Amino acid sequence: MATCRGAGQIVRKFSTSAVKNKQVQLPLRLYGLEGRYATALYTAATKENKLDQVESEIKAFQGLVSKDANLAAFLKDPSLQRQSKVSAMTAVVKSLKYSNITKVLSDNGRLPMSDSVIAAFNKIMAAHRGEVTCTVTVAAPLDAAGQKELSSALNGFLQQGQSLHLTVEVDPDIMGGMTVNFGEKFIDMSTASKIKKYTAVLKESA
Repeated sequence: MATCRGAGQIVRKFSTSAVKNKQVQLPLRLYGLEGRYATALYTAATKENKLDQVESEIKAFQGLVSKDANLAAFLKDPSLQRQSKVSAMTAVVKSLKYSNITKVLSDNGRLPMSDSVIAAFNKIMAAHRGEVTCTVTVAAPLDAAGQKELSSALNGFLQQGQSLHLTVEVDPDIMGGMTVNFGEKFIDMSTASKIKKYTAVLKESA
């Protein structure tokens, strides 16, 4: 319950009299803790007409963490108290002159959750721009012809105004076939999945 209130506080703090009645149409619905905070961040930034600015600040912070090993270790250190991390990140955000929206995310102690919150926010922003993220996992690397054929097939499922952002990953454990994460859909066409299903059927009939 406290988590839901925390996410809601981010939105309420930016519901000024000029924009509080503005309805925000979400391009993508995400769930879980990171989904709630990313959604609240998107909603607040949209109401303040600062979506591009906040996205830029979030990416800058993500880049800062990726380049500064000490900062990354500090954020992930479970032995440090939450308030110590919040105070430190508030100082960092203030020094970088980030917008009030990004500052509130830090004040609520969620900016240290950079990996999950930022990943969720990036998904919402991709949907906002009409980008459809697709991750295909195969057992062995695809050649250029295979990549082209796969992209062509997936593009056929896009609606007008959408663009495909395809990532192909290799996982020998699936044995063959592929798994497809397409937007909010997941399709498992792997050999490993089929073997598991057939094995279950054989056990039931034995």
